[in-house]
Amino acid sequence: MRLRNIFLAALTILAVSGTSLYAQQTGYSVPSVSVQIGSTNNPQQVSQNLQILILLTVLTLAPSILIMLTSFTRIIIVLAFTRQALATQQIPPTQILVGLALFMTFFIMSPVINDINKNALQPYLKNEISQQEAFNRSAVPLREFMLRQTRENDLALFVDISRMPRPKTPQDLPLQVLIPAFVISELKTAFQMGFVIFIPFLVIDMVVASTLMSMGMMLLPPVIISFPFKILLFIMVDGWQLITRSLVYSFR
Repeated sequence: MRLRNIFLAALTILAVSGTSLYAQQTGYSVPSVSVQIGSTNNPQQVSQNLQILILLTVLTLAPSILIMLTSFTRIIIVLAFTRQALATQQIPPTQILVGLALFMTFFIMSPVINDINKNALQPYLKNEISQQEAFNRSAVPLREFMLRQTRENDLALFVDISRMPRPKTPQDLPLQVLIPAFVISELKTAFQMGFVIFIPFLVIDMVVASTLMSMGMMLLPPVIISFPFKILLFIMVDGWQLITRSLVYSFR
């Protein structure tokens, strides 16, 4: 590790030295990047800079928002369970599963996205509402979506942990209570669906294992024999369509 760090440092010094020597010999200028903090008398410029900073912060948190506040968690876990049940190792690849989960998430969340765009984003871009009002309007469809998918026991758990007064209506629940309750509800639902997916493939493994034992072929791994039967069963029942249909309808 130490030798590698020394080697990388030497390469960096050589690259910088070579660039400077080339610039001196050819007369070309090397671009430089600098960051300056100065003062301004224009409040609007400060406001624009703060908006850019907030936008960059939101973009940084966008993956977490996508994972925690949408249907992505349930979809990717169920797809991972399906691959594990088929025992296909890395087929389909993880990139394929994540891409499929993203497109299914956009499909399922399209009514929520359209509602946010119509009632929050577009009025804000037209300067018809303030930023706080746009945030409040954006939270309404997301809250309704999460409440439909969250179990009452999970909500009660986080209400008790936070020691807050018992809310009179679901709309009184703060987001810091609703979001973790929604996440653990999604995890439970995904594991339930994964268990159901595992059952037929587990039966195939048990049948193949008992057949090999009765034939005295105990040294032959049952996975080698059961693998093509799993693929055949999955193809015959059109497994990807069934799983996709089940996932989409599970959110309605």
